[in-house]
Amino acid sequence: MQDDETLAADRVEQEPSRAFVTVVAVATGALVANLYYAQPLVASIGAELGISDRLAGSITGITQIGYGAGLFLLVSLADIVENRRLVLVTLSLTIIALIAAAVSTVAVPFFIASFVVGVCSTGAQVLIPFISHMVPPERRGRTVGNIMGGLLTGIMLARPASLFIAASFGWRAVFWCSAVLMVLILVALVRMMPKHAVKGSLHYGQILTSMAGLWLAMPALRWRAAFQFLMFAAFNMFWTAAPLMLAEQLGLSQRAIGFFALAGAGGALAAPLAGRLADHGHSTMVTLGSMLLVGVGFLATGWAAAIPTVVGLAILAFLIDAGVQGNQVVSQRIIFSAAGQENRGRINALYMTVTFIGGALGSLLGTVTYHWGGWTASALAGGALGLLLLILFGLQQATASRQPA
Repeated sequence: MQDDETLAADRVEQEPSRAFVTVVAVATGALVANLYYAQPLVASIGAELGISDRLAGSITGITQIGYGAGLFLLVSLADIVENRRLVLVTLSLTIIALIAAAVSTVAVPFFIASFVVGVCSTGAQVLIPFISHMVPPERRGRTVGNIMGGLLTGIMLARPASLFIAASFGWRAVFWCSAVLMVLILVALVRMMPKHAVKGSLHYGQILTSMAGLWLAMPALRWRAAFQFLMFAAFNMFWTAAPLMLAEQLGLSQRAIGFFALAGAGGALAAPLAGRLADHGHSTMVTLGSMLLVGVGFLATGWAAAIPTVVGLAILAFLIDAGVQGNQVVSQRIIFSAAGQENRGRINALYMTVTFIGGALGSLLGTVTYHWGGWTASALAGGALGLLLLILFGLQQATASRQPA
């Protein structure tokens, strides 16, 4: 009994301050934003570095590939490497790589720097499970919601911020600004992030091979990864095809598209609310509501684009982003609650790797559907993803109801 009380006291003593939660939310958003800064700037970057139009897409693709590799290979290190050290090292490497990208004059150094930025930006996915285990379970959803709100805000603000900075100071200034922001975050985490002694005794090879067993042993992880796979596919499909539609069909300028993206970023406000609802036992309701927002909202964009109404599209973008974010918060709360501290890095690595694959396929689907059948095809594909989500949700609920009490 005394041991239990001691453990409870230790947990309260280690509970993160509001300031630390805010720093982590900013850090995760800023790190993930690094994946998207170059996306609207590929033409100007390619022209200056001698990259042909045919290969311009690889400017952002190489960063995404690095992030995907880091999710599986680096995030899993959180189970065997002291977390504070791991985060600070990845942040330091990110700063160096951003500076290297900013000063590159030819393609190869820029691509190498971009790959390193992608790999090391996965430090965000070390921070999320780290802080989730610092709070009591009854407040875990709220905390994860706040962190994920910061992450989605970073994703959504990256493109418009990149456009605004580059318009005034050139594309290199975007990477310099990000490097300065990373330095500020590094200083804050050095001062505020506590050390976490890992308990596992496995070596790196065993960590990687054990991930298959964790995947098979955790049905909640499999279901939640499948849900977010489709959610993030819809999210990336929308934000890949929507700028094309806004420019070609509605005649919006790059700056106007940037402001449209700002409206979508408001979906991050749903994250804390979803977390609070999950903490009060409403995870199922939030999951179902999120799926309906994504499926119905995406389908309705076909009508809004046909009118056309930019305001209507902005509202629907907000709802789609809110749905994706709500499901993400609930899903991570569930898998972190089911995972022990000794395997949280691997659990998050598996979950986010599957999610990232869905996002990559969604980006491809957005391009294919839009060029094949215009925005109508993209909207119908988004509605189809929503329907598939509801079918999977029904199967998951049916499976859960057959489990012995």
